[in-house]
Amino acid sequence: MRKFENHVQEMKYEVLKEVSRAAFQGNLEGAIPLIPYRTDPGPAPRIRCCIHKERVITMDRIRMALGGDKENPNIIEVIDEACDECTINRFIITEACRGCLAHRCTGACPTDAISIIGSKAVIDQEKCIECGKCKEICPYNAVADVMRPCRRACEVGALRIDEQKKAVIDEEKCIRCGACVYQCPFGAIMDKSSINDVIKTLKDSKESKVKVYAIIAPSISSQFTYASIGQVMAGIKKLGFHDVIEVALGADMVALEEAKEYRKVIGTIETMTNSCCPAFVEHVYKVYPELKKHLSTLVSPMIAISRLIKSLDPEGKVVFIGPCTAKKEEIQKEDLKGATHYALTFEELAAMLDSQDIVLDQLEERLLDNASFYGRIFARSGGLTKALGKLLEKDPAENPFRPITCDGIAECDKALKKLKFGRLEHNFIEGMACKGGCIGGAASLSHGPKDKKAVDKYGELALEPDQEQSLRAFDLQSIEYHRDHSINLE
Repeated sequence: MRKFENHVQEMKYEVLKEVSRAAFQGNLEGAIPLIPYRTDPGPAPRIRCCIHKERVITMDRIRMALGGDKENPNIIEVIDEACDECTINRFIITEACRGCLAHRCTGACPTDAISIIGSKAVIDQEKCIECGKCKEICPYNAVADVMRPCRRACEVGALRIDEQKKAVIDEEKCIRCGACVYQCPFGAIMDKSSINDVIKTLKDSKESKVKVYAIIAPSISSQFTYASIGQVMAGIKKLGFHDVIEVALGADMVALEEAKEYRKVIGTIETMTNSCCPAFVEHVYKVYPELKKHLSTLVSPMIAISRLIKSLDPEGKVVFIGPCTAKKEEIQKEDLKGATHYALTFEELAAMLDSQDIVLDQLEERLLDNASFYGRIFARSGGLTKALGKLLEKDPAENPFRPITCDGIAECDKALKKLKFGRLEHNFIEGMACKGGCIGGAASLSHGPKDKKAVDKYGELALEPDQEQSLRAFDLQSIEYHRDHSINLE
């Protein structure tokens, strides 16, 4: 029996599993109206007011599993019907209010939303604009801030609440990191899925003979903890993929090129940043466009390994599998299109495997690719810095390597602010939008503290001592690694 971190994750999985099963069987159209009755059999609802509303929300989840709103460019959407259970009023006066004579809260409120009734402060929620000035000034800390979990999770301020008290995503600020998806306790925010398209591609490949390759992010080592990595790879292959390849090989490719780029540009510019995290890159584009010149011009490991595969098999299709919602948008960028065809999450992979009754821990292990230790630890915060540092240690740059590892988008923002105002003491920024690095990705099956150790253990299984050795069998001369950050590549 699969274990889940919470019931939201389980409910998403149930829908994805039913959609996967029907897609593999070729009867998806007929199965769609029946899925809500399988996942929500009733008669009593699991959490909603009634079974009917629960089924309506399940239909919305099915819509998201089939790609969501095609007119909405964001890969993350709010399910309006599901977004109605959170606390409606953010600021609330608690019993700690002493009805003091000063009444500083009333004076601080810019909309006159606070009045004193019966010697206690009362907030008129119709007038309240949630500025928080009353909370800041109250001497008794009597104003409680019941911020919605989705807004608290979004450290770039891309969520607001509309007049109907529904969450709304600000497209100008959203970096597609998926923090709101993971933190919403009612599953009202979801990432769009291409699971049906991937299954159709796998089925079509049997007739067309076009090979479909799965590329797996190194953070997979911390996900299916009841099976070995070799068994997970064997399970993916049983789904119909021609081959399963480690994105860690792409990380080795990127690290080698990034070391070259660092040696070349440091001195011309004072600081360089990585470009392997699409949410971090998006944050630079949207908030610090003047700092785009500091971004590494390298593509991400996902794109690098995809292009290597395409150089060997131009007709092949490539499907990324990882913990990242932002990857779903990265593959659509104009200058990156055609390298990676689809991006799936670990949640979607679990649903696909279980829909076909593939029991991972009963499979014979498949041999791993020869990615290096350094490529595999890209999955965790600090891994990229360690990989780059190792290469620069062997062949030092003229300017000594002085990196800063930013764990999460809030730390990234602090470093970027310092860089903007010329106060950053470091000459390399490792920016990872998710705390912990990729192992903390929104679509991970597990977000536990064991993740980092699992990645390092996976790295230690590497047969090759370094990046050069892991890539010695490949001709990398024709691979295009670079992007142009001088324009905002939408």
